[in-house]
Amino acid sequence: MCQVEEISGQDLLACNQCGKCSAGCPVVAAMDLVPNHVIRMAQLGMEEVLESETIWICASCLTCATRCPKGVDLPRLMEALRQIALRQGVTELDLNALPEELVREVPQLAVVGGFRKYMR
Repeated sequence: MCQVEEISGQDLLACNQCGKCSAGCPVVAAMDLVPNHVIRMAQLGMEEVLESETIWICASCLTCATRCPKGVDLPRLMEALRQIALRQGVTELDLNALPEELVREVPQLAVVGGFRKYMR
């Protein structure tokens, strides 16, 4: 999991698990792991984090990054985890497989956050 730090440019150990990222996340209710648990799993080198829906649900809205007292840019970590998951074949990205009703009801914040994820 040291790849996460290399790709994201973030220090995983800077996170002290205060939970402010999870408390402020606008899409946390849809996540299978709250954001600070994703960081903790990455800190512990738990590869299972790559199978989490959370890394794909993250809207990259930067709310967590602005609330973090340690300056951890969690959206960059989520992006790194997505890249690793795709490279390792843990998951396949198929945006066309999303149910139409989900696409219609996705919060606008998630759509805007998607630009950062997929428009590179």
